[in-house]
Amino acid sequence: MTVARTICLGFVAVILLGAILLTMPFSTGNGNWNDPIVALFTSTSAVCVTGLAVVDTGTEFSFLGQLFIALLAQIGGLGYMTTTTFLMLLIGRKFDLRQKVAIQQALDRPGMSGSSQIIRSIIATTLLFELTGVFLLMIVFVPEKGWQEGTWLAIFHSVSAWNNAGFSLFKDNLIGYQSSPLVIITIGCLIIFGGIGYQVILDMYLWLRDRIVKKTSYLVFSLDFKVATSTTLILLVLGTIAILFVEIRNDSVFGQLSLSDKILAAWFQSVSTRTAGFNSIDIGKMTNAGLFIMIALMFIGASPGGTGGGIKTTTLRVLTSCTNAILQGKEEVLLYNRKIAISLILKAVGVVFGSLATVIVATVLISITDPKLAFIQILFEVVSAFGTVGLSTGITGTVSIAAKLILILTMYIGRVGVLLLMSSILGDPRPTRIHYPEENLLVG
Repeated sequence: MTVARTICLGFVAVILLGAILLTMPFSTGNGNWNDPIVALFTSTSAVCVTGLAVVDTGTEFSFLGQLFIALLAQIGGLGYMTTTTFLMLLIGRKFDLRQKVAIQQALDRPGMSGSSQIIRSIIATTLLFELTGVFLLMIVFVPEKGWQEGTWLAIFHSVSAWNNAGFSLFKDNLIGYQSSPLVIITIGCLIIFGGIGYQVILDMYLWLRDRIVKKTSYLVFSLDFKVATSTTLILLVLGTIAILFVEIRNDSVFGQLSLSDKILAAWFQSVSTRTAGFNSIDIGKMTNAGLFIMIALMFIGASPGGTGGGIKTTTLRVLTSCTNAILQGKEEVLLYNRKIAISLILKAVGVVFGSLATVIVATVLISITDPKLAFIQILFEVVSAFGTVGLSTGITGTVSIAAKLILILTMYIGRVGVLLLMSSILGDPRPTRIHYPEENLLVG
């Protein structure tokens, strides 16, 4: 079995196990057997760290069911290979060559050395950020809900935010806390750091450490770090400005919020479109312009190596740099004075083409199965599913069973990745040494 097939089937196995657990009476709020479609959809949404929900998570699932959802989101955020590798480390098993290759491909690393140390660091980083989020959220939730419920709310939302899962135990998601800077900023920062990628966080840590101990030689930031951080910052700022600009007069969205709260809400939605799925405003009441801006941000998604989905920030920068090179008449694509390899450009093109094809096909199919829904709502739902975002205009629970199954498949494709899924079906690519004659073609 190929490495790609192992990873893809691993996600399927976790989803099916989660669906079985969520179907059981002990997972439901009323103690009855759960609808298998609801259980499968919820499990897929959790493992694929999406957050789309067909029922209210806080009331329809028992504490045990909510715990299963949080664990599935944790496994999905870390990734199948990272989780299984960590479990192997706990029981003292060593990796063979095949497992090292699987880890390398799952983490998108250039080499296989130091895999066990990387896994330990990822787990430690995850626990550090999640525990920090828990303590900060407890400051708000415990006084309101008491120690037991408040602590569980803090744990669940911290795990959901770090893994960009978007599940909330509140009926209105985070609309009730839209004016609470501590809740909004804490969850927003967990989303950003969870989606920006482990390598970027490691580079930040090493840079800070070098300056604290006053080392004479400082860390030189990698190209991954520069591209991920700069693109994330640009998208967050532009997204905040764009959402605020088109929705600031929409009283159905911002209501009677002060200007500072409106800016905070716009920033949080710009953050949440980075594949998180939390919302502090009513998405269903946004204008078509606002929805389309969020569709674009959701399609781009987070950064490689993080817990989010989408085509990724690096893919966007590679393609925009390609466009810039063409406009300037250059034959090389440069990013921060570094040449981008042709193989990476081809990969970026493949990711975008495959992603667009998936979104188009899913949108067309749901338009056929549910013709009464507005097109912008269908497109928003599909892009949210593919980008593993979880934001919704409110139609998730009302769509047909066929549409739910389409969304399940879309979430799965978005989580494992278009190229990895195709590799699992077609087999690992085999480079050829055959070269054909070059010829010009009219383009554009």
